[in-house]
Amino acid sequence: MAAVKSDNPQADTLAAIIIRHPLWEDALALLMGTAMVALGIAFYAHAGLLTGGTVGLAFLLKYLLGWSFGWSFFLINLPFYGLAIWRMGWKFTLRTVCAVGLVSLLAELTPQWVAFAQLNVLYAALFGGFAMGLGLLMLFRHRASLGGVNILALFLQDRYGLRAGKVQMGIDAAIVLAAVFSVPLDKVLLSVLGALALNMVLAINHRAGRYMGVS
Repeated sequence: MAAVKSDNPQADTLAAIIIRHPLWEDALALLMGTAMVALGIAFYAHAGLLTGGTVGLAFLLKYLLGWSFGWSFFLINLPFYGLAIWRMGWKFTLRTVCAVGLVSLLAELTPQWVAFAQLNVLYAALFGGFAMGLGLLMLFRHRASLGGVNILALFLQDRYGLRAGKVQMGIDAAIVLAAVFSVPLDKVLLSVLGALALNMVLAINHRAGRYMGVS
């Protein structure tokens, strides 16, 4: 996209980082981003780990009650759509509903498509976290999220300039630590490491003013 030069260098800099995405790019980003998140979820489910946010809550329901991850994740997010509509608008909310639905579906289907003969738990924690972080980054840059904590983190960044990665890192760490009552301590510690890996991707790559995707 070519930026039009003006007499205001600050305006030129801002114009240079605003990118308008066509509809097909948004759709492709939703598919790729949710597929990456679902792959990370498959890593964690196989290794007995969990992460933060509504994904972590869905894992807790899966481990404690044996509920389906996909259905748990979809239902947990329902109350957050009101905040999304109120603060982030209909377009953002519709993309988020689509993203949550795709992750719910792909999280159930991915284990049928991918099987792990051997998966090191440390590797699963780190690279599962990286995969989910990259997936979330794609969604964020196309004005979508996975609901729940993601909506809150994006709202705080847009409204107050707080980095979405740092906000989510703090909340996610609290959720993972709360899992100590249902997950072995070594898995909890590895889950914390995975949450740090996930949020490091966001903290480094998703900063207010660095990139602004418009759809």
